[in-house]
Amino acid sequence: MSAPRGLVALTRGDPSGIGPELALKAWAALHADATAPAFFIIAEADHLADVARRFGLNVPVEVADPAEALALFPRALPVIGLRGKVAGALGAPDTADAAATVASIEMAVELVHSGAADALVTNPIAKEVLQRAGFAHPGHTEFLGELAARFYGQKARPVMLLWSPTLAVVPATIHVPLAQVPRLITRELLIATGEIVNADFKRRFGLAAPRIVFSGLNPHAGEAGHMGREEIEIIAPAVAALREAGIDARGPYPADTLFHASAREKYDVAICMYHDQALIPIKTLAFDSAVNVTLGLPFVRTSPDHGTAFDIAAAGTADPASLIAALRLSAKLAKAQA
Repeated sequence: MSAPRGLVALTRGDPSGIGPELALKAWAALHADATAPAFFIIAEADHLADVARRFGLNVPVEVADPAEALALFPRALPVIGLRGKVAGALGAPDTADAAATVASIEMAVELVHSGAADALVTNPIAKEVLQRAGFAHPGHTEFLGELAARFYGQKARPVMLLWSPTLAVVPATIHVPLAQVPRLITRELLIATGEIVNADFKRRFGLAAPRIVFSGLNPHAGEAGHMGREEIEIIAPAVAALREAGIDARGPYPADTLFHASAREKYDVAICMYHDQALIPIKTLAFDSAVNVTLGLPFVRTSPDHGTAFDIAAAGTADPASLIAALRLSAKLAKAQA
């Protein structure tokens, strides 16, 4: 069936984190804005209502079918109800909630695949909690690749993008120990990552010729081999191969000079060698406005750029800005590729 424009499926995330509060606050901020995307959340309606009462949020919560969500959104937060009760308390997660957290993600992808929603936004999960309950993936990004194969019949290579109006970064390696990064950085990985970034920036972000830069792995980008040879033997050849394929790829450049204001004007996205090399600069420059986007999937997925924040989940002080940015960007990207 044809999906209504701007309808987004939101997962609940870990119910003991700030996800439920963010969803309620996002609805309060967006429901009266006709230019904003509508969304429904896949969660336990009773839990959302309890969180709203606890924090004094005037947000009506109503269980609905996805087909009813667009019409319902201006007057209530549409909820695709999960069965059962939340076991954990705010700030105190429980592994008993893990199965429903995973089910929420699976259901959201299935609804996007069916056309019931245009795009997927995921609330934060606690990877350690899920893994103690038997979750086999390092995080959302890798799990979504499996779901792409399950629902779309497509083998996907998910690529994590952190995007903001200020800076866009991609970590070539994601949720792995730092000690493993040098052996995981290969020409094949960097070429495939560059190709996916180039294709999705054209298709979804509307750039005719994305300017892609690569960081080095070592200090000073190896300093001509004196501080490591990965730049000479792996990264530079990958960049050359991308350029031969007609992609505007450059580098490798020293990471310590890649993110200041004048440097950022010269590229559209930076591919970095490991998680913190990419995420530290964007979270420093755009913590409240950055959005996590998974490239390389047959569907649009975004997420806030922060975690579950169990330490403040019971306080009612969570800022929904990143979730709101994720909702807006997901609808925009879905419309661009429609």
